[in-house]
Amino acid sequence: MVGFENRGCCKRTLGDATHFGREIVCGSRVRILTFSTLYPSSVRPTHGIFVETRLRKLLETNAVCARVLAPSPWFPFKSPKLGDYSVFASVPLTEHRHGLQIDHPRYLLLPKIGMSSAPLTMFAGALPLLRKQIQEGGDFDLIDAHYFYPDGVAAVLLGRVLGRPVVITARGDDLDLISTYSVPRHWIQWAAARAAGLITVSNGLKRRLVELGTPVSRIRTLRNGVDLKQFRPQDRAAGRKGLRFNRPTILAVGNLVPKKRHVLVVEALPHLQGVDLAIVGEGPERGRIEAVACQLGVADRVRLLGRQPQQCLPEIYTAADVLAHPSSREGWPNVLLESMACGTPVVAGNFRGVEDIITGPSAGRILREATPASLAAAVLELLNAGPSRAETRRYAAAFDWNSTSRGQLELFTEIIQAHPRPSILARTAA
Repeated sequence: MVGFENRGCCKRTLGDATHFGREIVCGSRVRILTFSTLYPSSVRPTHGIFVETRLRKLLETNAVCARVLAPSPWFPFKSPKLGDYSVFASVPLTEHRHGLQIDHPRYLLLPKIGMSSAPLTMFAGALPLLRKQIQEGGDFDLIDAHYFYPDGVAAVLLGRVLGRPVVITARGDDLDLISTYSVPRHWIQWAAARAAGLITVSNGLKRRLVELGTPVSRIRTLRNGVDLKQFRPQDRAAGRKGLRFNRPTILAVGNLVPKKRHVLVVEALPHLQGVDLAIVGEGPERGRIEAVACQLGVADRVRLLGRQPQQCLPEIYTAADVLAHPSSREGWPNVLLESMACGTPVVAGNFRGVEDIITGPSAGRILREATPASLAAAVLELLNAGPSRAETRRYAAAFDWNSTSRGQLELFTEIIQAHPRPSILARTAA
């Protein structure tokens, strides 16, 4: 993979990774600035990891150089007593992950008016840093923005000031939820009309963007993939023993928030005698999950495993019998493909775009009705007459990252050719 930073002429290699500073050029490779609040950090290592994964897979083509701007809300205090906002205060201003430079400029997220003002404050927080980096030789050809609001809007504002084209990737709630509010919807429509390229991770999100007034010809669907080397079947017997999965076990993976509907999985357990549930994740719904499990008399069959690092997930996926993910809305939930790649079929909610992920019985089932009985029936169907684990793994193998990376490169190249700058033309000619 290839990354770039702005600290002099310092060339070094990390595996196949080359870094470049102000005096080292990228040859004919495209220089992108990935811009998104959905990017992992040392403080939140799994936050938005799908954005990082897509970028790393793109860099493996050796056709792109990149660095990352991941704005973080400003907050003055680090005390855990102050809740989630205190985490923002601990995010470093600059760090490196997997050989890439990550900058975290601060922006104001104001109480009550934060949703409406965020694109402007994010733009104002990022612009001075980008201008400084460009002056020091850390230029880029294109802004690769992820999440339409406020990130994509701020990126278009930056692109217009700096004279750089912008590509926005829509990922889920940015279109499914945030666009239902008046002010964000107008910003989204404004940015969509001015972005040089538009990507959605599912056909469902593409349809939503068309509903918002974007011509279908301007939108490309480039789905997320799955890292088949990382997510692959493990020693199932050893994993089940180590995790104490002694009976058929449903697995749920995701933040404990209402839209994930973890409570619905708990409510299905009375219909699933002899079946346990393990949940990976943390969040504000934890107390409600525990309370419902006690009320239904299934607390002894529910285990909350908390957050787990990425490297531990393949063992957990492999050890489970079914993954339940009955979300009410999603963009492209990576957990579905991760589970399938480890051989475990899934039951997924009937959210926009799920038909792009589950296209046949080898993958699992789509939950047509969000009721405990329906969820239990789908789980029992997979437990009693589901696909073999090898079939499910083969299904997931078709979702590698190669086609997505090719699609990005094609789009980026087209945009740069349509928005030439002298530095780009001279570099390409060389």
